[in-house]
Amino acid sequence: MFQAIIFDFDGVIADSEVLSNTTLAEIVTELGVPTTLDDAYRNYMGKRFHEVIAAIEQALGRSLPVGFADDYQRRTLSRFRMDLRPIDGVREFIATFQKLPRCIASSSSPDRLALCLEVLEMEALFQGRVFSASTVERGKPHPDIFLHAAAKIGVQPERCIIIEDSAGGVIAGRAAGATVVGLLAAAHIRDGHREVLANAGAHYVVNTYREAEEVVRNLVRG
Repeated sequence: MFQAIIFDFDGVIADSEVLSNTTLAEIVTELGVPTTLDDAYRNYMGKRFHEVIAAIEQALGRSLPVGFADDYQRRTLSRFRMDLRPIDGVREFIATFQKLPRCIASSSSPDRLALCLEVLEMEALFQGRVFSASTVERGKPHPDIFLHAAAKIGVQPERCIIIEDSAGGVIAGRAAGATVVGLLAAAHIRDGHREVLANAGAHYVVNTYREAEEVVRNLVRG
């Protein structure tokens, strides 16, 4: 029944959310709105960049300065180059299911995805199968990016397994008709996130890629 695996990226392949949201919290604080890392998670994580800008401008009560996007991009990518790591177990998971078609469907920009895959030395694992929500009309929690990704790899959405770490991504995956595995393996995951993903509709919630492997083996076998 299941013929492909679709991966979210941040928090699923790259352990990037702590790094990017730390940078964002620092910048928003410098602009005059004290912002903690948890504030950044709550207010900005999982959104497309234009949505992040709109949310920050609402918090500030004014337009962002010229150069904000470039400054955020520069500082974030600099942090990634120094400190970005893969989610523990993801390489082994991909190797285990190497015969299944796979792709990435992420809210991140194509440039950021490309740099992160280069830093992680994982470009070859997803060559030509990296899809950004910047190319579709609506971001998560709408299903557009997952429907787009499934169409591009030639697999019906209901035959896809999606691995996600966010409620918005889970909702999007369910709306696309896929089976969604919620993953709690990233450094940004907080207590209570299992319930968040379960309440969003995740079919399965796992702590590690080892647990995800067991779930996917059973799905593929079944």
